[in-house]
Amino acid sequence: MQRASASLLAGVLFGAGLTISQMVNPTKVTDFLDFFGRWDPSLAFVMGSALTVTFACFRIILRRPHPLFAPEFHVPSAWRIDSRLIGGSALFGIGWGLAGYCPGPAVASLAYGRWQSAIFVMAMIVGMVLWERRGVASRAFADREGNILRRFTARKALANAGK
Repeated sequence: MQRASASLLAGVLFGAGLTISQMVNPTKVTDFLDFFGRWDPSLAFVMGSALTVTFACFRIILRRPHPLFAPEFHVPSAWRIDSRLIGGSALFGIGWGLAGYCPGPAVASLAYGRWQSAIFVMAMIVGMVLWERRGVASRAFADREGNILRRFTARKALANAGK
């Protein structure tokens, strides 16, 4: 119950921060990204504040032996910058620039009842389902191909052993 309450409180706090900062307003976001037109730099202060708080608090929190409601911290172990990371970042940025929404603010903006937010969130969910299915299909393909390769290798080893 404590974990669920803490999660709810964190979500409400995050949503309130997005709303107060106007990151749920797609016009505000696209104006921030429009450097050569109606540029509105105010979201840079929001992002700078978030980075400052995160930088300071992570240093303090990660000194603890474990989180309050979990047995261990779950932090990324990979630091490699590869094509998947760059491609995903580019796709995220293009989507954010075109629609004015990213996932967190899009979900928070549902509270305003705007049809644009609902369409974005539905498209986001469809994209996540398709990605997950692609991942399942890719893993199934890799397993099937791996089994075929293992059988082929075993047959070849038997054939070579008989020579």
